[in-house]
Amino acid sequence: MLTRTTVVKNIAFVVIAVLVLGYLGVRYADLGHYVGLRGYYTVKVQLPEAGGLYEHANVTYRGVSVGRVGPIRLTDDGVEASLRINDSAPRIPDHLQAVVASLSAVGEQYIDLRPSTDNGPYLRDGSQIAQADARIPAPVTDLLTSVNNLTASVPLDSLRTVVDEFGKAFNGQAANLQALLDASGRFISAADANLPADTQLATDAQTVLRTQADEGDAITSFADSARQLAAQLDSSDTDLRRLITAAPEAAGQVTALLRDVGPQLSVVLANLLTTSDVAVTRQNGIQEFLVKVPAVVAAGSTAVGHGKLHLGMAVTFFSPLPCTSGYSGTDYRNGLDTDAPATALNTAARCAAPASSG
Repeated sequence: MLTRTTVVKNIAFVVIAVLVLGYLGVRYADLGHYVGLRGYYTVKVQLPEAGGLYEHANVTYRGVSVGRVGPIRLTDDGVEASLRINDSAPRIPDHLQAVVASLSAVGEQYIDLRPSTDNGPYLRDGSQIAQADARIPAPVTDLLTSVNNLTASVPLDSLRTVVDEFGKAFNGQAANLQALLDASGRFISAADANLPADTQLATDAQTVLRTQADEGDAITSFADSARQLAAQLDSSDTDLRRLITAAPEAAGQVTALLRDVGPQLSVVLANLLTTSDVAVTRQNGIQEFLVKVPAVVAAGSTAVGHGKLHLGMAVTFFSPLPCTSGYSGTDYRNGLDTDAPATALNTAARCAAPASSG
């Protein structure tokens, strides 16, 4: 016969077992949605293919687990996976990429939600993540095929040569390599100690790089001009060699000339500065003179011929006639009359004749 204590223990065991089974069913077997205890909302993500993703795989946001992968089904365009995001998870912006990534080297896949902004709108029950915003890893078969093709394309003889040369290059260089590694460690430590300055440098570099991108056409033109210059130098190699050969002798002659002239050269150059200052103030006149000299020389060459001088004269007196209109208010005084009283200057006197009259 069961005692009262045994009955109480059995009842307590049954209650605890039911609670544990209920928790396991709600937490891991997803039985809660049958009784209104779902605890998550569903987001659908469209994938071109499953990419190794499986049901109950982890869903992460900023490296933190926020849910599980629900049912995965085929569609006309690929695969649709249901993401069950926990209600307790932080709000997730819907401007994001859903990336199928590998959790470990054995190929355990999960979905990582990577938003492009911290602002809303946010994911909610029934939200859709388009296939254009989904990324899947490259198939392992493609990776292995590419690696196999790469290794097959490497000539064995060339590979042996490279390995031999590397062996010769690093043989006996342990001390130098150790010094290089030590210097690299110090460099990394210094960069870490100056992280704010490094970050600012990287930020400022964006402006420089953006400027380089904007000036891409000019840089391309400069590179093309440099290529043409290099081609011209290559084609003029013989002339350049001749010039380089003659340059020392010419430099020696110039040096000897400067030595013979001595200090007087500096005096001459100083005097030329004064001459240049005078010429600068008369630049317009000198320019006019240089423009007219060729015409005068050309005309002068035709003035003499056959032992005779060919000249012509044109009288330009009173052509045009002087202007006399507008001066009637001025008192006339004979220039020889020095005893006449002085008169005030007539500032209103001017030529009043029409401009078309002459």
